[in-house]
Amino acid sequence: MPGDLKDGRIVVVGASLAGLRAAEALRDEGFTGSLTVVGDERHPPYDRPPLSKQVLLGQATADTTELPMRRDPEADWRLGVRATGVDLLTKRVLLADGEALPYDRVLIATGTRARPWPDPDEAALDGVFTLRTREDAAGLAERLAAGPERVLVIGAGFTGSEIASACRERGLEVTVAERGPAPLVGALGGTLSKLAAVMQRNHGVDLRTGVTVTALHGNGRFTGADLSDGSRVEADVCVVALGAVRNVEWLAESGLAAGPRGIACDAGCRAFNMYGIVTDDVFVAGDVSRFPHPLFGYQMLSLEHWGNAVEQAGVAAHNMVSPGPLQRPHLALPTFWSTQFGLNIKSVGVPTFSDHVVIAQGSLEARRLAMVYGYQGRVTAAVTVDMAKSLDYYAHLIETAAPFPPPPGAADRAIAADITIPSEVPDPRGLSHGPTVALTGYLPDRRLTLVQPAG
Repeated sequence: MPGDLKDGRIVVVGASLAGLRAAEALRDEGFTGSLTVVGDERHPPYDRPPLSKQVLLGQATADTTELPMRRDPEADWRLGVRATGVDLLTKRVLLADGEALPYDRVLIATGTRARPWPDPDEAALDGVFTLRTREDAAGLAERLAAGPERVLVIGAGFTGSEIASACRERGLEVTVAERGPAPLVGALGGTLSKLAAVMQRNHGVDLRTGVTVTALHGNGRFTGADLSDGSRVEADVCVVALGAVRNVEWLAESGLAAGPRGIACDAGCRAFNMYGIVTDDVFVAGDVSRFPHPLFGYQMLSLEHWGNAVEQAGVAAHNMVSPGPLQRPHLALPTFWSTQFGLNIKSVGVPTFSDHVVIAQGSLEARRLAMVYGYQGRVTAAVTVDMAKSLDYYAHLIETAAPFPPPPGAADRAIAADITIPSEVPDPRGLSHGPTVALTGYLPDRRLTLVQPAG
């Protein structure tokens, strides 16, 4: 590593939101050296949230979702080429085309991909989609615009629910199959998930909960699916919304603490190796990271949130060009938003890190509310439904470890705000959809066995 941290060679692996914002931030921080950005997609970085919203509704095309550059990062863009490994000893990133990129520091921001349907032959049927890339969104939008008789959505997490909402807004019949008890239950807990179920059914969604899809059918083209309750859904289009897979396989031989839940790093975005030793020249940001947060018991967090990718990219970039005493931690609160079935849902904190909830403003009946989550007597999260202006108030309560139930302070306070109920956060293993925010404990994903030589 050069003595001047603002010079040398930096490679960013991952040309999506986190990678782009990190590259821009590196230049803003005064980095003047060689900067290379590697991405396996051939497109410049683009925005993913519109893919399940405006693109599916026909309000925008997939090729108009390119992310605006805040500044030219003056990078060497290697697009359409996949990274296949990183050699920590020789400090090189290995590419699928045979090239090896030397680095002084490397940032891993490879994100996630859609979890595929487990049967490859069934997944290959014409009419079966996942939704993650621009190509996915363009193909699905074209199929929805053609007016299928019915769409089957497998998984009722945020992505699956947004897809179902877009279908109903287009006037299409849609069936949603979810193994859990209600939509969004893995992210929001039992109380708010009941509201989500009511909203879906009130908007004409054929919502099937407590069931799994056991088989997809078709002779080259998808025609329907069997469910675990013995029923069958006839449909023309199937969207598999089973959550995400973190892109870490290329790091299997790297020696980094990379596993199914992401790449473990410290609060400064510095990656751990498999022995729990922090590295000085490998950094992580975005959906692929797994990092500790002091407000949530120092457990490792895995997030698939737009805001986290931006915030973490900035912290990683700063720390890559700053000496130890000037490095800063990534302590931003997780935030998330979704628009579906006419509702604007926003969250702050980690709702799954809770044992009780309280409706602090509004009501379920009014479908306008603020629900606050607590764990062992302190506020850990809040979710608003069509009441987003209140979120900053609750964010402050989370940051200051305010007591739960929360004290008065926000307008439209509910009369029964001191009545708490269990948050009913389910075991994610019992859900079809993967959570967008997950507490993953304290241990690395890899378990090592040390064998001492005899004698």
